[in-house]
Amino acid sequence: MKKEKFTITGMTCSACSARVEKAVSKVDGTKDVSVNLLTNSMQLEYDESKTNVPAIIAAVVEAGYGASVKGAERAKAAALPEEDPVRKNIAEMKHRLIWSIIFLMPTLYISMHGLFQKLFGLPVPQLISQVFDGPENAITFAFSQFLLVLPIMYLNRRYYIAGFRNLLHGAPNMDSLVGMGSMAAALFGAFAIFRMGWGFGHNDWALVTEYSTNLYFESAGMIVTLITVGKYLEARAKGQTSKALEKLMDLAPKQAAVVRGGVEQVVPVEQLAVGDEIVVRPGERIPADGVVLSGTTSIDESAITGEPIPVEKQQGDKVTSATINKQGFIHFRAERVGADSTISQIIRLVDEASASKAPIARMADKIAGVFVPAVITVAVLAGAAWLAMGASVEFAFSIAICILVISCPCSLGLATPVAIMVGTGKGAENGILIKSGEALEIAQSVDTVVMDKTGTITEGRPEVTSVLAADAFSEQKLLAIAAGLEKGSEHPLAEAVMNYAEEKKIAAKAMTDFRALFGRGVEARADGHVYYAGNAKLMAEQQIDLASYESHLGALSDDGCTPLIFAEDNHVIGILAAADVEKATSKEAIARFREMGIDVVMLTGDNERTAEAIRRRMGIPKVIAGVLPENKAEHIKKLQSEGHKVAMIGDGINDAPALAQADLGMAIGAGTDVAIESADAVLMKSDLLDAVSAIRLSKAVLRNIKENLFWALIYNVICIPVAAGILYPAFGIKLSPVVGAAAMSMSSVCVVMNALRLRFFKTDRGEAQEAAVVHKDAAPAVPAAADHHSIKQKEEDTMEKTLTIKGMMCAHCQKHVHDALAKMDGVTDVTVDLEGGKADVKASREIPQEDFRKVIEEAGYELVG
Repeated sequence: MKKEKFTITGMTCSACSARVEKAVSKVDGTKDVSVNLLTNSMQLEYDESKTNVPAIIAAVVEAGYGASVKGAERAKAAALPEEDPVRKNIAEMKHRLIWSIIFLMPTLYISMHGLFQKLFGLPVPQLISQVFDGPENAITFAFSQFLLVLPIMYLNRRYYIAGFRNLLHGAPNMDSLVGMGSMAAALFGAFAIFRMGWGFGHNDWALVTEYSTNLYFESAGMIVTLITVGKYLEARAKGQTSKALEKLMDLAPKQAAVVRGGVEQVVPVEQLAVGDEIVVRPGERIPADGVVLSGTTSIDESAITGEPIPVEKQQGDKVTSATINKQGFIHFRAERVGADSTISQIIRLVDEASASKAPIARMADKIAGVFVPAVITVAVLAGAAWLAMGASVEFAFSIAICILVISCPCSLGLATPVAIMVGTGKGAENGILIKSGEALEIAQSVDTVVMDKTGTITEGRPEVTSVLAADAFSEQKLLAIAAGLEKGSEHPLAEAVMNYAEEKKIAAKAMTDFRALFGRGVEARADGHVYYAGNAKLMAEQQIDLASYESHLGALSDDGCTPLIFAEDNHVIGILAAADVEKATSKEAIARFREMGIDVVMLTGDNERTAEAIRRRMGIPKVIAGVLPENKAEHIKKLQSEGHKVAMIGDGINDAPALAQADLGMAIGAGTDVAIESADAVLMKSDLLDAVSAIRLSKAVLRNIKENLFWALIYNVICIPVAAGILYPAFGIKLSPVVGAAAMSMSSVCVVMNALRLRFFKTDRGEAQEAAVVHKDAAPAVPAAADHHSIKQKEEDTMEKTLTIKGMMCAHCQKHVHDALAKMDGVTDVTVDLEGGKADVKASREIPQEDFRKVIEEAGYELVG
């Protein structure tokens, strides 16, 4: 099956989109046909062995509309839309509207100047009275209006052409109602001119007076002009909904500097190929995904990940398309270009989501399919009923026209797609990519959230969380030995130890005779001593006594930490604890899920003791531990069989089967292939609070859709009987066709404006969460219970000092200063106040002011006090 997207022209209401969808669905080999009125697009899958693009286009044309293949892949690869139909449509309607008003104003004045004088006391020029007033000027009065209304009808001829064409095809739509109402009014006016001519010829002045006061030329012009006003306002409002996609497209650069044959040349990004070597200078955007070959820099990845602090990059590091090179000059090799790049995949997801159709939209389609024929039938029956009750032909005719023009299938057609487009666009602005309208609708019904632990609740990488040195050893000496032992190890925890030693600026002790002891630890020699690093099993093998450390080891295990025991010869010299620490916002996100009445389950392959520790700290009601990746989907199925609507949140790699099985799959991470393919939504900022926002956004969108459908339906339920004259016998209330046309236009505008309220949706990532991201390094997330057992320092804090620093301008500066001070020997705690321009430092030794000054100046700032 091949997936294809088409641009559809000529649609004006939901009856049109329903007709196109029905026509294409009848083509053998087509599947999942979805026509979107808002974006004038159609996407479907089709079997290439049974049908092809020309056959699909022919079916659309046969239904009375136009179709062409949308060159989405080429356009998205270049990050440029192939054409902007929204702006083109707005410009065309603005032109029609201006000229329609220019001709309508004199038409209205000629036909209603007497009424204006009577109601508002407006003086009428003598020339106007002499030319148009009185039965003797009736033909001039009528024919002038006829000549003025012809340009209006010509400018808005699309209503007549499309409306009557669809009527002849047996599929009347909104254009049919407008075209029939306006044309009927104009034809009645032409008929009135003939009748007045008869009256003149036979001296029947009563006949002349009767028809000169029952002309509908102004209604014929006013109907199409008011509808165009509504359409113009609607189009402008719809244009606001596509801004998120335009912003995404603007993120990608239009050209790239490529080195080919040793020569640097600038080429359009669509001409890039995998393997191209690209150079990027400071201030430029990265044009493709790739790997740095040479150079160092910092890159602003906020557009993709939401992380406000630039990320340092050097040889071997990955770079992502649409991110901004802030400082250095880099040379990288392209690995994913054009439509395969991260930014293009994001654009495709947002585009497809806004063009998709939620299940609730099917109800509107079914209503629209019978709505227009029903309105025409009601108009004919109402006119006939008034005639049967003795009303004049003019009265019955006015009733029928008013019913035709006041009915509004357009608002029904807009109720769903405009809300989905605004909602998915708002999500994209905040790094929440929802792949379809169906996923958006499902999210609001979720009652159970299942989440992976590693990389979802936690950071996904181990960090040293505590250091306990034996009495004869300082922390610095212990870390030097630990780094020396772990330097040759490939164990996952070795990197955590090396990173911690590097942060503390402690050099690794030189070791020899390194030996890995599988499943237990490592062994090495230095200065005539044998050193060990490993678990309790290794210590038992070497007959090293752990009795005095049992309570500490037990507390660490209860906290979900992995203890690394270090020994010299036959005695323990210290313990380092490492853990995959929780993300700063995970606990708050879990609490918000529970406040929303959603059950939270942690599904992890980790052991029960670690899982229980995280469950306790995070406030998770239920945990399922020791689950292999391939078995996670079975647990999702079990919850579904119990009647739950399940959302699965995972990293999109090991969790892919579970993501696919869940009612709603949410992938944590910036656009990996597996995440995009297996999940229904991608959380680009890797933050669980965005999962909360996604469900809240879904609820807001569905509530908005239901409001739109309610008001569209209630409008017609109220207005059609009023237009039919139901209030006339008792209250003398009768709507004119002009009022009907105005009401019809405004109903569509109101539906669109209501949907645009979704642009004010606020995500759960408030100021507190942003601050948590900025200060993540300053206040790392560590297991809460570790505070009681973790770091036993031999040296007590002996110095507290406040430094006044000049030159800090942003969070990036704040991080640089914090990191520089934290790496100083003896410093135990650093808090940097960006707004106050100060840093509070605690240290285990006295540090001279000049040492602080040197470190601050090396970081690029000035110590002033």
